[in-house]
Amino acid sequence: GPERKLYLRELIARYSHNLALNWNLGEENTQSYDEQNAMSEYILNMDPYDHNIVTHSFPSQQEQVYRALLGHQSVLTGTSLQNPWHKVHQQTLRWVEASKAAGKPWVVANDEQNPAQLGVPPDPGYKGFSGWADETKPEDKYNVHDIRKYTLWGNLMAGGAGVEYYFGYRLPQNDLLAEDFRSRDLSWTYCGYAINFFHDQDIPFWRMRNRNELVGNAGNENTRFCLGREDEVYVVYLLEGGTTKIDLREAKGTYSVSWYNPRTGGKLLNGSVKSVKGGKKVSLGKPPAHPDEDWVVLIKK
Repeated sequence: GPERKLYLRELIARYSHNLALNWNLGEENTQSYDEQNAMSEYILNMDPYDHNIVTHSFPSQQEQVYRALLGHQSVLTGTSLQNPWHKVHQQTLRWVEASKAAGKPWVVANDEQNPAQLGVPPDPGYKGFSGWADETKPEDKYNVHDIRKYTLWGNLMAGGAGVEYYFGYRLPQNDLLAEDFRSRDLSWTYCGYAINFFHDQDIPFWRMRNRNELVGNAGNENTRFCLGREDEVYVVYLLEGGTTKIDLREAKGTYSVSWYNPRTGGKLLNGSVKSVKGGKKVSLGKPPAHPDEDWVVLIKK
């Protein structure tokens, strides 16, 4: 109707010059298929900068909503996922692969971390906060380090576009009342370290795809992830440290092996193995230090 068109036109006029902008059809959107298509097509025709157009859904309705919009069934260019914090990798990968199979790969971001009452917790020590989302329930005893591992890197290593952090409605500085974004300072810092890694090391992530099977994780469990471009570069993320082997039987030549600390950022470091050769399964060796913490391994030709 005219009111919605006026509203969208005003939004586009005021904000479309901003970079990295998403037009999201609605939080937990319940429009009909026809309404979603009409709204997204209006945005596409009105926006001079061709920003990403996405929609957001309840976790239980993703199959119903997103499946009908894949490929050329809509002009959507991405999706905004709401999922439990520890299922981000699996759900991101699901829609990255489904959209690719439909002929139009989507930009897939994780934009709300459940449970809804908790979301991303404040930093440990912020105004006396313990650091744990909820200490009374074992399934909800997680902190910003778990968000870094399972949410941020879980999305990126699935070929996702990153995260928008949601603060829950029960914790300090929650989603309805937040005034102090420094309450999640560590979470922003860890995002910066992740961005720096991909940019500083010239990782061609836009040409890479998830290859978990190469590190023995064909079931996409929360153990170790792999993002790769055949015969060129591979990134391995070890959520709980340790080491792994990688199957390089598809690759030729020699590859350097370097380690990156996602907790502190900085330069690449050497582990116990500095180079490997393609044509076989090879061990990546041990990390430079703290073998029980998460590490990123860069294998580059």
